[in-house]
Amino acid sequence: MKEKNRLLSRRQFVATAATATIAGPMIFGQAAQAASRNGKLNHACIGVGGMGFHDLHQFKSHPNVQIVALCDVDANNLKKAAELIPGARLYSDWRELFKKEGKKIDAVNITVPDHNHFAIAMQALRNGKHVYCQKPMCHDVAEVRMLTQTAVKAGVITQLGTQIASGKGDRTAVQWIKEGAIGKIKHAYLCSNRPGAIDTYRLVGPRPAQEQQPPAHLNWDLWIGTAPERSYAPEIYHPTKWRAWQDFGTGWSGDIGCHIFDAVWKGLGLKQPISVVAEVQQSWKDAPERRADTWPQGDHITWVFPGNDYTEDTVLSLEWFDGAFYPPQEIRSLYNGKEYPAESAMLIGTEGALLIPHGGMPVLLPEDKFKAHILPQLEERNHYHHFVDACLGGPKTESHFAQSGPMTEAIILGTVAIRVPGQLLEWDAVSMKFPNYPEAEKYLRRRYRKGWEVKGM
Repeated sequence: MKEKNRLLSRRQFVATAATATIAGPMIFGQAAQAASRNGKLNHACIGVGGMGFHDLHQFKSHPNVQIVALCDVDANNLKKAAELIPGARLYSDWRELFKKEGKKIDAVNITVPDHNHFAIAMQALRNGKHVYCQKPMCHDVAEVRMLTQTAVKAGVITQLGTQIASGKGDRTAVQWIKEGAIGKIKHAYLCSNRPGAIDTYRLVGPRPAQEQQPPAHLNWDLWIGTAPERSYAPEIYHPTKWRAWQDFGTGWSGDIGCHIFDAVWKGLGLKQPISVVAEVQQSWKDAPERRADTWPQGDHITWVFPGNDYTEDTVLSLEWFDGAFYPPQEIRSLYNGKEYPAESAMLIGTEGALLIPHGGMPVLLPEDKFKAHILPQLEERNHYHHFVDACLGGPKTESHFAQSGPMTEAIILGTVAIRVPGQLLEWDAVSMKFPNYPEAEKYLRRRYRKGWEVKGM
């Protein structure tokens, strides 16, 4: 038992030290920014299709934002966005945008497939631009670590696209966790079982074998970017199903996990995990070549985190469920027989439970016990506008990279575990190694396509 405690103490130190080296300096970086010279934020939108078009609308709605440049590899997306922002300078290649815009822009938002987040965000940070990046921050663990550290040195404003984090629901949940409303936390159950997600994002069948020419409006080479080269296929990658492929997306847990984790991570003040293991729903029986190509149709991931003042024990287990995997029935039944939210987090405490529906208000359970518990008075907040206000001298952002970087790193560790299902991975956060299973370390970083290398990675 003493040996086990010594091992745990070392792991707690490793995880705490790794996070401390990131978080401390970056908080200073948030305070180091200065307002734009003319009181307006000159902004460039990189990626304006799908979610990017939504983000464009959000930035456009801020009275102190001037969108001066738009970029997208799909000319149809670019045309639609240009009609909304007349006079904006247009680019298909983000590298050309940074080269030509130079000092003309103050900030960018990055809303492109996951595999290109890191390269674009690094260029922006090295150019001293404020960065709003859609979740997940990056495709790989090593990318997240380097981007977070680079943001510290850059001293700019950053924001991860976890817009729900700015809502009253998540912020209320964070406050209730910190004030100990349900006592010390014993276990956490997170899930995303969104109806229809399997058909939309979890593909069945092998990679298309027939080579096809991309349509004239799509620059396929720029779309591939840092990922391994492959042929275009209609309705398989662009515009939405890229999330299903390991070369491009991070699976369901890597994407939606950033939303569901956020309030739990902040409320509990979690650090880097001690270990992670995954169980998957096999979707490759009829096409074994897809095993290393696409994400599975369902994941059950378990992280073990070091405990702290908010937890009952010296460690905390946090479980994630998606696809065909659901939280245990006894946990779902705590919601008084009501329909359990398909996307939510449930914290089990020594004095009760806390249910945090994705995008909704949290619920203390059992409800009769907590019916007199008062909701905190919180103002409405727009995640995008909060980023803009911070760039112009306002308070620091809700999901700045000091906060969201270590969280994303832990989440993306889960995608590594998915690729070696059933194998417990002990995590040494300082050295970024799996001491008990080094074979999995090859999934911590990618080799970029020739001509798309990122300096320092």
